[in-house]
Amino acid sequence: MGFFLRRLSFYLVALLFAATLNFAIPRAMPGDPVTMMFANASVQVTAERIEAMKKLLGFDEAQTWYQQYFTYIKSILNWDLGISIKFYPQSVNDILGGALGWSLFLAGSAVILAFCIGSVLGIFAAWKRGSKYDAFISPGMLVIQAVPPVVIAMLVLFTFGLGLKWFPTSYAYTPGTLPDWTSLAFYQDVLYHAVLPLICATAIQIGGFLINMRNNMINLLNEDYITMAKGKGLNENRVVFNYAARNAMLPSVTALSMALGMAIGGQLIVEIIFNYPGLGTVMLNAIHARDYQVLQGQLLIMTLFMLFFNFMADLLIVALDPRLRKGGK
Repeated sequence: MGFFLRRLSFYLVALLFAATLNFAIPRAMPGDPVTMMFANASVQVTAERIEAMKKLLGFDEAQTWYQQYFTYIKSILNWDLGISIKFYPQSVNDILGGALGWSLFLAGSAVILAFCIGSVLGIFAAWKRGSKYDAFISPGMLVIQAVPPVVIAMLVLFTFGLGLKWFPTSYAYTPGTLPDWTSLAFYQDVLYHAVLPLICATAIQIGGFLINMRNNMINLLNEDYITMAKGKGLNENRVVFNYAARNAMLPSVTALSMALGMAIGGQLIVEIIFNYPGLGTVMLNAIHARDYQVLQGQLLIMTLFMLFFNFMADLLIVALDPRLRKGGK
């Protein structure tokens, strides 16, 4: 419990610090988003209307900076992320809420698939190090990881989408279809449209998990308890998975948590190429429109997910490693 409370306190302080930066950075930039919004629209507006819009969007110059800050913190606690500048009067909650599910599905599934595939491949690469399998799979995955994501996405798009025409090349489901989350046919349509972006997002990340697991395993294979397990004549699979892989998994859990935390930002390149309606596409549009409200909301969500998954990783590592539990006592 002491460990849990210490880590929880640390992450709450980190969240407050991130929220403070999120508040300060847009206000430290020259100008303000409201003035730029009307300037880009090339319309004449009264000073009163500009001031009213600034107050609505949280840039009320009549308030001191600390009054604005406490108003901002209060809005976070109420989960009121404001109103979008680009899509006014649509709320940031609605915009990000509509994209969040798609990014969780695509990017989250890709991270979990890449972790499972990469970890299994890395385990066998370490156990059979120096073999033809290791000589092929490890450099091969490193080559794939070194290829820019845009190249992989374009190759997959032109090969399986435009060339063979096996899968659709854009959108999360068939255009013109009304989402029906009670229909099995709609789920099948969503999965069908997700195949190509999911392949790209997964392939990009497998190499990192493979090399991480392979290196962790190699460091453990010369430990005394592994030698003893082999000497006792235990089954090879039991030695590999129950003894070596379990301990080698600990650093990989941290890497997985980091990847899951970053996944909520969306696979930007993949989402753009396949026109997938996730958070990556929303962030790109917000940057182009200088929509600070949406950017602040998305960065806050990304921070929350990053801290949450790191916190879960801390707890999971303690659960997996009995030495840490004893140390905590």
